Amino acid sequence: MDSLSLPLAVTLAVLAAYWLGRVIRAARMRLAPRVTYWAAPGLGALLLAPMLDVPALFGVGAGLMLLAEYWPQAFVPTRTRPSPGWPFVVTLLGTGLGVNVLRGSTDPWITAVSAALLLAGLAGLLAAAAYRPWPVTPALTFAARWKTVTTPDWPELTVTLSERGAHLRNVSGRALRMAGWSPAGLNAWYPVRTPAGEAVQELAAGQEALLPVHGHDHGVRVWYAPARGEATHLFRADWTPTAHAEDRVLN
Repeated sequence: MDSLSLPLAVTLAVLAAYWLGRVIRAARMRLAPRVTYWAAPGLGALLLAPMLDVPALFGVGAGLMLLAEYWPQAFVPTRTRPSPGWPFVVTLLGTGLGVNVLRGSTDPWITAVSAALLLAGLAGLLAAAAYRPWPVTPALTFAARWKTVTTPDWPELTVTLSERGAHLRNVSGRALRMAGWSPAGLNAWYPVRTPAGEAVQELAAGQEALLPVHGHDHGVRVWYAPARGEATHLFRADWTPTAHAEDRVLN
């Protein structure tokens, strides 16, 4: 530790504080740390270089810091709060090694490893604590049928017919909240279900649902809304009933 000068110690402390601040800012933007964790061993290498008198470790540490700062996947979007479990364990390990340093251990490796573990664990805990969850959007109910509805300029749902019924597919590229559906011309209200028969409140992009229409049905009406938004949308699809397909006349 005697080989670690005060200016270098202050510089490393400032770098660590800057990195932790960046982790907190990213968490507030719903970004989870990934490649940026390389900053912890990078700072450990910068700390180890003067204690071992190995200048090359400065280059290694600086390279890891640059990787943590500028790599495209340094932070990734997430819809769930990062887990505090493993950062807590890492922090405990770093604390255990740090106790040896406070008791007078002069092993530079123990000092650098404990600092890197404490920094990584603290970053994980801060990311979990600072994460701002997505606002909870209420599920659509039967009341959506009586609201003013809009029809998008471009279809967000498509329907194809088979012997099982009408296959409803989300082609919008985003999640859609399902309220319910009704055969055209009927005052009915049914939940939207998957082909396996499970009711779904949200249809993911590309996901398919099955509407059990019958041979005399000539269309469907589906009430839904975007995952992020309050406006109720209505999807309309009409066709010639399969029971009357032989009587259809093409002009």
